[in-house]
Amino acid sequence: MGDVPSSHTRIIGWGSALPDKVITNADLERTLDTTDEWILSRTGIRERRIGGTTTSLGIAAGRAAMERAGVTGDAIDLVLLCTSTPDAALPASANVIQHELGVRGGAVDLNAACSGFVYGLVATDGFLRAGLRRILLIGSETMSRLVDWDDRGTAILFGDGAAAVVAERSEGPGGLLGFDLGSDGSMSHLLTAEVGGTIRMEGQEVFRQAVRVMVESAQRALHHAGLGIDDIALFVPHQANARILTSACTRLGISEDRTMNNLANVGNTSAASIPLALSMAAEAGRLAPGDRVLVTGFGAGMSWASAVIEWAT
Repeated sequence: MGDVPSSHTRIIGWGSALPDKVITNADLERTLDTTDEWILSRTGIRERRIGGTTTSLGIAAGRAAMERAGVTGDAIDLVLLCTSTPDAALPASANVIQHELGVRGGAVDLNAACSGFVYGLVATDGFLRAGLRRILLIGSETMSRLVDWDDRGTAILFGDGAAAVVAERSEGPGGLLGFDLGSDGSMSHLLTAEVGGTIRMEGQEVFRQAVRVMVESAQRALHHAGLGIDDIALFVPHQANARILTSACTRLGISEDRTMNNLANVGNTSAASIPLALSMAAEAGRLAPGDRVLVTGFGAGMSWASAVIEWAT
């Protein structure tokens, strides 16, 4: 699955939002049996942002993306929010974001955990092919609400944040060139958070499986796109753990200087992770029109998703 012979999905704007409050590794030293050196050596994370709500962060990121794209709410046909931390069971957080941004089209939440944004990217392409004109695709998470701050295994990893892109149907350059989506529910117990509960994770097994599914999914997406790893200008993986990223890069055969890594400053932001990294790469001038970008996510479920896109902005 996943062959896209002629895509018409073009990203025309991007934006991000991070809470003001910063929790450093030194801060965690005061409450956990850990050190800055221990956290940094095992995760690559120095600090994470905490605060806000999923909707408030999503609104800020969405507004920034729309401003960069030069569009207003009446030009958006759908708000697609990728999140595993909605502000309420009902209504969907996307409905609140839609209202605040003045969007007249539809609104819906999508939950595929840390793979969510890539699932959303593929869904966006499908909606646009079906006839919609523009979609605001957002990844927004407040993972701090699910963290047990007394659990050293998870408290050091997660942060809050949001990022968004505006995608439109276009006959011009850019597009989704190939993708791969997958899930293995037999591994759902490896990373869980019950309703009203906190995150529980079997860290070593998640690490082992994550590297495997990342690499296999990325390779399938490349195959569907008819490309090899040397054709990729930038690899934007889910920002979960520096060791996972290093292992995946080695197995894929891509250098880390062609890999986006913002873990040190934001930590693991789940469905916001890939769009945050993508937005930061664009802001830093690491993306040029015509660049082929490989995005790969994995997370609870266990779910995984990869896509190859041609950057056109």
